[in-house]
Amino acid sequence: MDQDAAIAHRLVELPEETREFLSQLREEDIDLLKDGLDLVRSMRTIGRFMRWLVLGILAIVVGIVSLYENAVKMWAWFHR
Repeated sequence: MDQDAAIAHRLVELPEETREFLSQLREEDIDLLKDGLDLVRSMRTIGRFMRWLVLGILAIVVGIVSLYENAVKMWAWFHR
């Protein structure tokens, strides 16, 4: 689709089903779609943050367990 073309010419290139859908939208529907896109964008950002948060917590837990095990081994070496 040519992004520099006039809007009417770009709409002609769309599939019939898409044009029918767009022609039935009301002002409230367009506002709702914009809000929905903002919500999806925010959820993706939160999802990325939560993924790194969970991975960070798992890494800290594994690190603490490894540190504890090695500290116990060293304690055993010094107290033989």
